[in-house]
Amino acid sequence: QVKLVESGGGLVQAGGSLRLSCSASAFALDYYAIAWFRQAPGKEREGLSCISGSPSRMVYAESVKGRFATSRDNRKKTVYLQMNSLKPEDTAVYHCATVVSCGSGPDSWHFGAWGQGTQVTVSS
Repeated sequence: QVKLVESGGGLVQAGGSLRLSCSASAFALDYYAIAWFRQAPGKEREGLSCISGSPSRMVYAESVKGRFATSRDNRKKTVYLQMNSLKPEDTAVYHCATVVSCGSGPDSWHFGAWGQGTQVTVSS
């Protein structure tokens, strides 16, 4: 059974950085494309990034392009989301999820299994 666990969230000042981790258990991460999305109170779910299996290809939402970067370490069964130049509007619960394909962008990401999320709070 696919199980993902997110970690690395926290409280950071505007302009700061955080690196989130998405760890997999009981399955080989290599075969899965992994996306990150966030959910803020009262807002719709927003897809942020996607990284395919080997060879890795990364796709980003326009809203985070140039600030966020995703990577993966299949030996550690972990996918990362490096977030730089954080803004108060980045405050949300961040989740990682399996997707069938990264495709061309967020509209093509159909989330499968996802974790419980990790809270990111950016203060002004």
